[in-house]
Amino acid sequence: MSTDIPGIKGRGSRENPANRFEQIEFEPSEEEIREGMSPKTVFYKDTAKSIISYNDSPDVGFNAGINPYRGCEHGCIYCYARPSHEFLGFSLGLDFETNIFVKEDAPELLRKELGSPKYKPETIAISGNTDCYQPAEKRFEITRRCLEVLAEFKNPVGIVTKNYLVTRDIDILKESAEWNGALVAVSITTLDPELKRVMEPRTSEPKLRLRAIEELSSKGIPVIVMAAPVIPGLTDHELPNILQSAADAGARGAGYIMLRLPYGVSDIFTSWLERYFPDRKDKVLNRIKSVRGGNLNSARFHQRMRGEGIYAEQVKDLFDMACKKAGFNPQQMTLSIDQFKKPGGTQLDLF
Repeated sequence: MSTDIPGIKGRGSRENPANRFEQIEFEPSEEEIREGMSPKTVFYKDTAKSIISYNDSPDVGFNAGINPYRGCEHGCIYCYARPSHEFLGFSLGLDFETNIFVKEDAPELLRKELGSPKYKPETIAISGNTDCYQPAEKRFEITRRCLEVLAEFKNPVGIVTKNYLVTRDIDILKESAEWNGALVAVSITTLDPELKRVMEPRTSEPKLRLRAIEELSSKGIPVIVMAAPVIPGLTDHELPNILQSAADAGARGAGYIMLRLPYGVSDIFTSWLERYFPDRKDKVLNRIKSVRGGNLNSARFHQRMRGEGIYAEQVKDLFDMACKKAGFNPQQMTLSIDQFKKPGGTQLDLF
């Protein structure tokens, strides 16, 4: 791994590329880059009018989701959510990691929406876009308060995170798991702490994510591991070890997602490869193109999560073999909506 071209300490992106919707752009100064200085994180109040978002994508395993934060301080260089910051007038580079929008009213909005006569109970996913346990959560506790509301209504919840902080909320998740109302997916991209440090700078160490699986599982909370994303030519060979390590820690199942590089994410990811892995850059980019029809990204439904072509099939076969060896149950886990109840009411209120 090369460090001849310095990055910015604690940040994934070194660049702040122009917003595709704006003509104004900001780049960190050469002094900041040379000294490895990290811009301070700025928090903004997000005055959203609703909190539950719905999607009809055939590639996503949930219909309803909550995102307590916009932007993510984890700084994962490959994050597919980066372009969403451009709709807010920011860059998908450093801005995405350092300008975080906080939905402080999320718990109150959630209670209102769950209590609406129009609401039909279903599993709600937290972290469909950015990580709900990113560093800001330790300060704002919005995810925890949303979990309290969901538990109050006995509405099932699924969580995806790269952060050990999820273990803070074991008390709530354990209570929900008792009626089959909680599922946690811990995302592990690599078991190499040095690769993690430059690729996902403010996420939890791999050993802490495995510990999170162990602690959650020991309390009866179902956990799966997500190898997400699989980066062709860089992390794909780690699939068997990631799945086996997660199984040993108590995970019940696994999933994976092939790397996606929408819009300008492909540019900052390419720059990142040049900075840290110049000797592997061409190999990685060519492998990505081989699963994306000759491009660095494909947005086609039924293909964008897994890729296509011979190499994509090889990754799938490797994953399936690793799942079998780890003893994972191939059946998909489902959560229950049977216990949903509006506070002060009864289940009969649903009919």
